[in-house]
Amino acid sequence: MEEEQDLNDLMLERRKKLDMLEEKGITVYGEKYERSHVAQEVIDNFEELKEDETEVRLTGRLMAVREHGKASFADIEDMSGRIQLYAKEDNLGEDLYELFMSLDIGDQIGIEGLLFKTGRGEVTVQIENFELLAKALRPLPEKWHGLKDVEMRYRQRYVDLIVNSDVRNTFVLRSKIIHTMREHLEEEDFLEVETPLMHPIAGGAEARPFVTHHNALDMDLYLRIAPELYLKRLIVGGFEKVFEIGKNLRNEGISTKHNPEFTSMELYQANADYEDMMEITESVIVNIAQEVLGTLEIEYDGQEIDLSPSWTRMTMREAINEYAGVDFSEVDDFKTAQKLAEDHGVDYEEITSVGELINEFFEEFVEDELIQPTFITEYPIEVSPLAKRKPEDSDFTERFELFVAGNELANAFSELNDPIDQKQRFKEQMEQREAGDDEAHMMDYDYIRALEYGMPPTGGLGIGIDRLVMLLTDSTSIRDVILFPHMRPEQ
Repeated sequence: MEEEQDLNDLMLERRKKLDMLEEKGITVYGEKYERSHVAQEVIDNFEELKEDETEVRLTGRLMAVREHGKASFADIEDMSGRIQLYAKEDNLGEDLYELFMSLDIGDQIGIEGLLFKTGRGEVTVQIENFELLAKALRPLPEKWHGLKDVEMRYRQRYVDLIVNSDVRNTFVLRSKIIHTMREHLEEEDFLEVETPLMHPIAGGAEARPFVTHHNALDMDLYLRIAPELYLKRLIVGGFEKVFEIGKNLRNEGISTKHNPEFTSMELYQANADYEDMMEITESVIVNIAQEVLGTLEIEYDGQEIDLSPSWTRMTMREAINEYAGVDFSEVDDFKTAQKLAEDHGVDYEEITSVGELINEFFEEFVEDELIQPTFITEYPIEVSPLAKRKPEDSDFTERFELFVAGNELANAFSELNDPIDQKQRFKEQMEQREAGDDEAHMMDYDYIRALEYGMPPTGGLGIGIDRLVMLLTDSTSIRDVILFPHMRPEQ
């Protein structure tokens, strides 16, 4: 309550100041201000600008004021960084200097002036004139209690960005990561496409969808859980290399690794398989790290990660054997698998197949152990309804997931292009839905029809953009790399 009262008092004080300025005829929410440079540009080119006696015009947010009687230093900050200002009454005149000293931390201003360096060598702008561009009616958090509440940082991201430059840098890196990924794929002749966000049938992943209603058509639609089935329709249609970077929405829980709205990149390539997708995955991420970070040796959550090729490859059963000491290579009946589960404390109450239990063992004992980049291959057919079977072992699929620092970053497989097999798997998924699994895949007859026209052997890949950004920015929560993560309503 005391903090709230302090805030109210400060806001009341600022509101009175605003009224006073308006009474004097001073514009408190100004017009467009033409700037000549950004802060870092002035700092980087100081010698040249000083020699030419160039008058610079800058805009930014007032972040600090250090008063020294009739002369004061201040800092303003723009997107490029901070720069020091020097305001002097003899230079500005009494009225303008008084106005400058009445400004509050957080106010947006435009200034013009000449450059010099202080005795300590700091590049500084001596203000010749300035304008108030926007009055800040709320004080910045450090003025009263700081951003101690993590939820406040996410809920009021605009304040978080103002006071935490490292947060801004994270999102600058995010933009560069996506840009570099896009450039790399285009250089490899992939065509960027856009597919619908509203689907008549939820498909492409095992997930619970959000449901909306289209009034004009009087029909329910599902917000996209994955673009997969539409992208593969394009392969049927004759495109040979396509990709899409966009939002997926899943009506699921929120955690440090999950947000109901997230960004992914999915690509599909005709006449390719999951081995080709491993090569693409590795080359995309390595290229991004080199271009954006300038290194393949990074730190994540206190762990040293080496992204240098070539990455480890293990089958799921090999990984379970190595990390849990359980060999599923000869297990082909459910009773034996159940006994293994009992012996190792794995819950199998809702599991009905050996393949599902193998996947459960992997999630329980292996995922968190995969620190260095590792491709886990050969997923059971039961958890891979859209992947092609392995010719030599039809209980497993030509699928992999990439794990780094215990997090899944990518999922890929040789796409199932047999319409008869695909229809049967959809039927099995529908049986699971009828048994209560609302994340099981729906039947998509139009997709079956597309496959009946013939889809060439195809490799498909999905990379979670948010988790990749987490890895490359050393962010342990997905909320730290999404500008506006979903939150519960404020109380």
